[in-house]
Formats: sequence, C-alpha cells, structure tokens
Amino acid sequence: MHPLWLNDIESLEAISQNEETRRIFLRMASLSQTGRTSSFVVEVALDRDLDAVTKGRLVELAQDESFLLAVEEYLVRTHRLH
Repeated sequence: MHPLWLNDIESLEAISQNEETRRIFLRMASLSQTGRTSSFVVEVALDRDLDAVTKGRLVELAQDESFLLAVEEYLVRTHRLH
C-alpha cells in the first residue's frame, strides 16, 4: 500500500472513531454539497472556544470538496459495516 494512502486511511479512520468529529465532518460535507460552506466558515470564525490554528484548519478542510466527499463516503460505508 502506498504510504500516502495509508496516512489518508488512518486519518479517515480517526475521524470515524470520534462521534463528535464524525458529526462535524458529515456536516461540512453536507454544507459543501449544497453550496453553504460559507455559513460554516462564518460560524467557525465567530466561535470563541476555538484557537486560531484550529479555526484555520477547519476552514481549510471545509473548503476542500474532494476531501469532504471522500470522508463522507468512507464514513457512510464504514458505518454500515459496524
């Protein structure tokens, strides 16, 4: 297996193992598919509980449509298996 894919699979699995993280990524994927990512970005920017680094990472991930599609597919498929 290619090392880059192994890292991707490990990341996807880590997302799937944490219910809150899983919920956030599924929400970002849904917003991305419906063209409402900007509302999530504004919400993240206004969140006082998040530090600047976390905000930056969330915004970057929220704007990566291909990654969010891959995450959603992985989460849906693995959820059916468990």
